[in-house]
Amino acid sequence: MRGTMNRLLVATNNRGKMQELRALLSDLGVILVTPEDAGLRLSVTEDGTSYRENAQKKATAFAAASGLITLADDSGLEVDALEGAPGLHSARYLPDADANDADRRAFLLRNLLDKPRPWRAHFRAAVVIAVPGGETSSAEGDCPGEIIPQERGSGGFGYDPIFLVDGTGQTMAELSMEEKNRLSHRARAITNARPILQHLFRA
Repeated sequence: MRGTMNRLLVATNNRGKMQELRALLSDLGVILVTPEDAGLRLSVTEDGTSYRENAQKKATAFAAASGLITLADDSGLEVDALEGAPGLHSARYLPDADANDADRRAFLLRNLLDKPRPWRAHFRAAVVIAVPGGETSSAEGDCPGEIIPQERGSGGFGYDPIFLVDGTGQTMAELSMEEKNRLSHRARAITNARPILQHLFRA
């Protein structure tokens, strides 16, 4: 696999996510590239019934289009008081094409106003690694916590400022990059996927 110059395509153009992944995988000697870096304009419909299915759809599509080993992830926030919502629809929770992260956080909090606290929740993530024309492998990660009504912290993205990570007293947006790369759902999924990457990119 070294014929591809140890390049790993990550099926996202999300800068925050790429920053996390570069920190998590910095010691593997792998060059991470985005679809934008590779000149790819590919839209994949995320209509799977699980995070893993959505990640697999993206990973296989981008691997086929690029000829590169591809990593894709899908993640979501599951709130107990909302029966697991927003879940698979976390990134599209607010039915407004122009909605941003702050809008989605506000919408979530409005939906929780009449629910008793604590608002227990989990961040969950699935990672799929696809080899062009070959097999796929997957790993998952979970981070427990609770939703709080006030935003705290300037780091992270998505629902991070209102997600209080168990055992830390801090929201995901208040954690240092080092802490986030130890505790977050994505970090745990990537950690579980490291043996797969090490095998694919071994000398």
